[in-house]
Amino acid sequence: MLALTDFDVETLAARLQQWDHKPSHAARILHQFYLSGGRLDLPALKLPRALERRFGSDLAVRQATIARKSIAADGTAKLLVGFTVGGAVESVLMPAYDGRRAAGCISSQIGCAMGCDFCASTRDGLERNLSSGEIVEQFLFLRELAVSAGRRLSTLVFMGMGEPMHNLDNVIAAIKRIAAPSMGDLGWRQITVSTVGIVPGIDRLADADLNVHLAVSLHAPDDDTRGRIVPANNRYPVDQIMAAARRFNRLTGRIVTIACCLLAGVNDSDEHAHRLADLLGDFRAHVNLIPYNSIGLGISGVRYEAPGPDRVEGFLRILCRRGVIAHARRPRGDDVNAACGQLRQMVS
Repeated sequence: MLALTDFDVETLAARLQQWDHKPSHAARILHQFYLSGGRLDLPALKLPRALERRFGSDLAVRQATIARKSIAADGTAKLLVGFTVGGAVESVLMPAYDGRRAAGCISSQIGCAMGCDFCASTRDGLERNLSSGEIVEQFLFLRELAVSAGRRLSTLVFMGMGEPMHNLDNVIAAIKRIAAPSMGDLGWRQITVSTVGIVPGIDRLADADLNVHLAVSLHAPDDDTRGRIVPANNRYPVDQIMAAARRFNRLTGRIVTIACCLLAGVNDSDEHAHRLADLLGDFRAHVNLIPYNSIGLGISGVRYEAPGPDRVEGFLRILCRRGVIAHARRPRGDDVNAACGQLRQMVS
């Protein structure tokens, strides 16, 4: 059974017409649904009784539940979101330090096929893509959680489980519902889509003209280093990825984020910092340095370690001296395995 989160106004209107109801009800139903945080007040809508009876028999209001919630010492909340058709993903809400806002991190797939050696999400491979409605469900849960904490969900990143570019049709459909003023109303510029470097997906996202941001999980500035930890580099090497990032910037005007997860003794040397600065050149990107968050043994059996604070600071200092806009991300939620690279479907 489909749920309201599976529809936009046009597709719901078509479904209502199939049921011999006025398609004009679709916009009112969805507007109230999103305005009410994913709930439906049928009496307030004053729908025909025959249409009201469709809810629960032919159309569900929601299709997911929170199976588990973990709260870190810093206030970061990790949700295990389970779906009616089976499977679950992890989503994260990170409170901002200003006390008013929060950022959300959502998943696009159950599991991941990318095989990045330092990431927990890929350990058990890919189970399936999420539907657009299942992606929207995560947004609704995170927004509700933010409101309950007296905050506003102000930004949303597709940096959870999965590779968004391998489920791009559903990701784009979900973004349209999450961002649109008549539905989720988050705003287009508040959304970032992250990729390990799937070049055709980067180009398709640019062509979609959504006015969203792009983040590229580069992790190393050269193919030799990157190929050791990111298997996808064998298909899309660094030069191709950076060319796609530049095309995205030219077409959209959005500054691209280049993410680098720093692994001690692997990609954190002064030489790597200089190579990254050389690679970027005059490209107006924003580099996000992420000190590694431990997951134990990687897929290859290697146990990676985080570089010390002095090494991270040294890497950052070189980039800044070379004119690169960069900052080092502070780990959030690592005590409940909610930090970057730690998300993994774990159901006991």
